[in-house]
Amino acid sequence: MDRTTSIPTDPYTVALLRGGDRAAVTVAVLGLHLRGAVQAGRPGTLRTSGTRDAVTFRHPLEKAVRTGLYRPAGPRELPGRAVVRRALARMRAELAAAGLLRALPPGRTRAARRHLAALRERSPLPDGPDGLAEQEVLLAVALYGERALTALLPGFARDAGLTGRGALADEGLFPFGRGGGVRGIAGYEGLTGWGGDDRNAGGGAHGGGHDHGGGHDHGGGHDYGGGGGGGFD
Repeated sequence: MDRTTSIPTDPYTVALLRGGDRAAVTVAVLGLHLRGAVQAGRPGTLRTSGTRDAVTFRHPLEKAVRTGLYRPAGPRELPGRAVVRRALARMRAELAAAGLLRALPPGRTRAARRHLAALRERSPLPDGPDGLAEQEVLLAVALYGERALTALLPGFARDAGLTGRGALADEGLFPFGRGGGVRGIAGYEGLTGWGGDDRNAGGGAHGGGHDHGGGHDHGGGHDYGGGGGGGFD
């Protein structure tokens, strides 16, 4: 029975529900990137920008990701770094307590699937970045993963290795990781990802029984110029 008392709408949590750990980390990286704190490093890696200005963190996962980039990391490595792994475990535990994640079989509850379907109904996949505020960009990537990255931040996705071969996990090829089970949902730190198959959740999808997501996304580079509206490359 669903026991949800409140439905999260922040893009970090939405991404975790849709695509697992890597999807949530992607949104956190994007938020930091759009504020100039994280960029692409060597091909397929992320690094901090080196700026000494104060960084504004809008979610605990952003702070964890910024700390976790004490040295450059790729999209597959970053979610496994200890500080990031702990932040993700806390998020999963909160979602499980809210009745949005279940332990067996590991994955979303019916309430979570309905919630994601409703969000997609209200927020279809944008055609491009023009006129989108930062929060809208983050929510689009949270809901649509690689397709949103390709539509909104193509240069970033390419430089960070988020499209092509590096995006296999976001297509649900390894649903719920390679381990799963109770520990994967309850916050056991030995597992760093879970996901499902989100390939049927396209723009305007109504989210029937096929709204699962892999967990792949991260970010670097500078495709988004300025803090609010357009300005993508």
